Amino acid sequence: MLGAIQEWAKVALELVYPADCAVCKATREPGSRSALCGKCREELRPLPRPFCERCSLPFAGQAGEPVRCSHCADKVFHFEKAVCACRLTGVARECIHRFKYNGALWLGPELAELFVAAARERIEWAKVDCVVPVPLFPARARERQFNQAEWFARRLARTLSANMIANNLRRIRDTATQAFLNAAERAQNVRGAFAARRPEVFMKSRVVVVDDVFTTGATTNECARVLRSAGAESVMVLTVGRG
Repeated sequence: MLGAIQEWAKVALELVYPADCAVCKATREPGSRSALCGKCREELRPLPRPFCERCSLPFAGQAGEPVRCSHCADKVFHFEKAVCACRLTGVARECIHRFKYNGALWLGPELAELFVAAARERIEWAKVDCVVPVPLFPARARERQFNQAEWFARRLARTLSANMIANNLRRIRDTATQAFLNAAERAQNVRGAFAARRPEVFMKSRVVVVDDVFTTGATTNECARVLRSAGAESVMVLTVGRG
């Protein structure tokens, strides 16, 4: 009887943590609670320094004094800085893509570990009033069945005992995918796409906007603009990947 129970437990565990690595399909270590093999876990690393202190864009060189990159020089950002957990390449890119588009929720904890670590290191949480995930348009949310930004925001709020406001900032216009647009087109695409249901909720608040990736910053910058217009005292951006 005990042997049968153990066998069923093993089967159940394999359903949650398949024997093969979720990215490269290599065999995972026996008993590992990670969805990745050791090699892929090793490649899933924090954003390497040096990077821009305002937009987290990595660049070549030795880590030293905080710097701002040329990407920020001619940009009007409505947020103070964007904190990103890792580079959107390789294993990280594959994990985020599968999590976002294929519902591979078992990859969430792998990414959340880096995400929360970056949040702890680069954001002073005693000076944060609330966490706000970037919303999906309702039809898009029904199609995907979950909002990846909200998933990470909830994980962050639980871990750091932060206040999350998930339903006040809303997407009022369904926008085209940003993937095939240049920076100017991305900014135009999301212009006017967000609104606050009750703007007074954000009055004098210090807000952290959460999303899965930061590329040109168009989406999170538009969210920040709406929040600042609603009276937010400050806005920072926090994402998993930096494109």
